[in-house]
Amino acid sequence: MLFNDRSEAGRRLATRLKGLAGQGVVVLGLPRGGVPVAAEVAEELDAPLDVIVVRKLGVPFQPELAMGAIGEGGATLLDDDVRRRAGVSAEAVAEAELREEGELAARARRYRGDRRPVALEGRVAVVVDDGVATGSSAKVACEVARRRGAGRVVMAVPVGPPGIETAMAGAADEVVCLDTPERFFAVGQYYRDFSQVSDEEVIARLEAARLRAEQGRSGPPAGVSPGEVEGDVEVGADGRVLPGRLVVPRDAVGVVAFAHGSGSSRHSPRNRFVAATLEKAGMGTLLFDLLAPEEEADRATVFDVELLARRLTDATRWLAEGCDATAGLPVGYFGASTGAAGALLAATDPALQVTAIVSRGGRPDLVSGRLAEVTAPTLLVVGSRDEEVLELNLKAQAELTCTNRLVVVPGAAHLFEEPGTLQAVADLAAEWFWRYFANSR
Repeated sequence: MLFNDRSEAGRRLATRLKGLAGQGVVVLGLPRGGVPVAAEVAEELDAPLDVIVVRKLGVPFQPELAMGAIGEGGATLLDDDVRRRAGVSAEAVAEAELREEGELAARARRYRGDRRPVALEGRVAVVVDDGVATGSSAKVACEVARRRGAGRVVMAVPVGPPGIETAMAGAADEVVCLDTPERFFAVGQYYRDFSQVSDEEVIARLEAARLRAEQGRSGPPAGVSPGEVEGDVEVGADGRVLPGRLVVPRDAVGVVAFAHGSGSSRHSPRNRFVAATLEKAGMGTLLFDLLAPEEEADRATVFDVELLARRLTDATRWLAEGCDATAGLPVGYFGASTGAAGALLAATDPALQVTAIVSRGGRPDLVSGRLAEVTAPTLLVVGSRDEEVLELNLKAQAELTCTNRLVVVPGAAHLFEEPGTLQAVADLAAEWFWRYFANSR
């Protein structure tokens, strides 16, 4: 069995675990690679998502060779055969444990922040990884869940070696593994895309799941099929005809208009990436050029927030009244840079009834003094390395009176080009729009 990536593997694994829905499940991903898999399982089961942090204990002179593992709460598993064959003394083991305990605690703080772990007492703990090789980390993770009071522990992975059920006996009450190939060598050989998962993606997945849990219902569905409508359109706005790209999935819950201040929204690779995530989650998208090419070359026009808002307002009316595929659907705005300022200003028009707004690296300060008029729930997403814009967003958030949240993506600069950071934005946006689109229907 070959998986395209961890998300697809998670969706397949979730299908096998559907029977656990409604049984008080908590899904626990092993960072980092297990978290994208676990996130899909948690969505399908409508269950809380958390992490269980474990650290491999490597042989001192051959660190890639595991002689055991440790987990949160003091859980430890040692492979005495490996330790003896490698000639590792008890003192060396103790030193390795002390060293890894510090790293384990640091990672747990990084992933959870100041939040406490999800309570497991009496619940079904589903421990998820992207695969099992030796099983030492998986066993320790199950022990951690057991120590924290889980009434039942299920180890769930997309792929593992033959005999995994026997190997995990005593650690897990049940093992669910989609594939146990005879010639198993390494987990990565069963994924087309097995690229490294960043800490930023782990944090974003946990934050998106927390947003979903606060709403009290499952998040956007995965794998929505291509839309009934998909193609180029022309949007009449502000006396101009602006080219765009419209996608509307079947049974769309809403439509998101993208506002890109530099003009080329429909060609922006970042906007197209985010749009694809929203479309898979069952939302329509309109990517269109707020500015003509000659206007985009003029910095004064790029910062003409009134102009951007006026054109976005006309585009919103087109979605509501001039396009059969989107008529009646709730409308949201996804704005970037000065486009985010235009989106916030457009949303002050009560006649538009904008349902939700997401700003990526936006400039809400450009509409300071009008922010209190925004009533649509607003999510501000800024990279931790985009310090000047982060400060501007913090000040702007203080002016907002609507439901709002500011999420800082660790390690991201203004363009979110760092690995995993743009996916973090896309996941957060999908959860935010889904929450308010579903409430408005």
